[in-house]
Amino acid sequence: MRKRIPPHVFFPLTILAAIFSLCPGAPAQISTSQYDNARTGAYLGEKTLTPQNVIAKQFGKIFTLRVDGDVYAQPLYVPGVEIPGKGTHNVIYIATENDTVYAFDAEGNPTTPLWQVSFARPKSITAVPADAVDCPFIIPVVGITSTPVIDPKTGTLYVLARTRESAGYLHGTDYHQRLHALAITTGAEKFGGPVEIKASVPGSGEGSAGGSVAFDPLRENPRAGLLLVNGAVYLTWASSCDVGPYHGWVIAYDAQTLKQKGVFNTSPDAGESGIWAGDTGPAADADGNLFVATGNGKFDAAAKGRDYGDSVLKLSLRPDGLALRDYFTPENQEQLNASDSDLGSGGPVLLPDQPGPYPHLLLIGGKGATLYLLDRDHLGKYEKVTHADPIQAIPAASDILSAPAYWNKHVYFLGSHDVLRDFTVDHARLMLRKAAGGPKFTDPGATPTISANGTKDGIVWVIATKTWNGTDRNAVLHAYDAANIQKELYNTEENSARDRAGKALRFTIPTVVNGRVYIGANGEVDVYGLLPPGK
Repeated sequence: MRKRIPPHVFFPLTILAAIFSLCPGAPAQISTSQYDNARTGAYLGEKTLTPQNVIAKQFGKIFTLRVDGDVYAQPLYVPGVEIPGKGTHNVIYIATENDTVYAFDAEGNPTTPLWQVSFARPKSITAVPADAVDCPFIIPVVGITSTPVIDPKTGTLYVLARTRESAGYLHGTDYHQRLHALAITTGAEKFGGPVEIKASVPGSGEGSAGGSVAFDPLRENPRAGLLLVNGAVYLTWASSCDVGPYHGWVIAYDAQTLKQKGVFNTSPDAGESGIWAGDTGPAADADGNLFVATGNGKFDAAAKGRDYGDSVLKLSLRPDGLALRDYFTPENQEQLNASDSDLGSGGPVLLPDQPGPYPHLLLIGGKGATLYLLDRDHLGKYEKVTHADPIQAIPAASDILSAPAYWNKHVYFLGSHDVLRDFTVDHARLMLRKAAGGPKFTDPGATPTISANGTKDGIVWVIATKTWNGTDRNAVLHAYDAANIQKELYNTEENSARDRAGKALRFTIPTVVNGRVYIGANGEVDVYGLLPPGK
């Protein structure tokens, strides 16, 4: 039943930016995590960077954007933005753990932002201290972790921020999470925002009271990126270091009014089942169906329960709220839960339409070291009961805490303690084509980004980041020839005096657009591109 091979991704059919990137002369825009709602990880409008010029003699670090906190969120990009009083700019948007959003000129002044807004206020309002969440993974503060999303049609950037707010000595401290809708031109709040994240569902699960489970703004940690589809903004949550009580939540808001439109809890009568996704994003298909994967927790849905630990969920937004349409749960779910080998540690990816009986496919992998290729039209529910085998179940070298990227009928994947791998996709099958000679990446592997000029000049970009319990080290950006990943084109340590990146974080994903590569690090975003002559 199980074959040896890794993950993939869906060709961007539903994202306007991806359509633009295929049109000669059209401006690029990167408005969401991994470039599109299918999470392909591919930018197809790159006409400057090629396998021929991405070499240490011609390519390197050109400047650094200094910011006030760590940058876990993937930088986003919009061209031709009219900034009041400052002219028209191609803008890179950066969000930090110190609860600040920056807009910088993507090619110009690396020292002065076009605008910046902070949701923290000295003394009374701050980002959440790491010791408050009892987790040392994101330190010293937790503010904005998930990648924002931009609606280019309305010029709105949606961002989820966490704060600790003091009401004075007698009234104690409160924790909040809010969805902000910011004008991409000024950073001003729009649509009456921000809106406080509040939700509850009937249930008897962990932390419940009076037959109800309420959203906890301190314990619930948003890692996965925001999603915008069909006029709704979707947010998802897990926890910090499995500190409970917590649940997996999916909450939808109207993009124009910020009114809450739907709430789904993955474990209303139990606990855990968080949506982690390795800081990638939930995926959506052309019909607006949402796909998320949950982590460890109780699973009892096959026995008419409502708890979905270690499962892939297909949700849709209806007039009466979010509804579960289908799910997949591996036959060894109990073992996965007992060993903390959660399925939801990796991010889902939707493959392009395939010939044959399975046109619509999804790929997901987790800490159980297996990649599942699923029919997203019929996920199959609980494998142990329904005997609905996945189309492929592919053992990986180790834990999977990342997502793959797709380009030109190839899937590129880099799991923990493994090398970059290239798989071909044909008739609902993945076949290993090549593996890079090295280096072998440690935990958590990496989520690749592909840059290409349509179907040519493909480059695979990956960042070697921080291990979960490792000491500080610098991030390392690697570039491979997508046509032959055994050929490494460049890495930032080849000329470390010139190109070394900032201190590594965890799960960071590079943004490649318009001849530049942007990577988030400790208190900065490092920007790479073609070097001026003689540098």
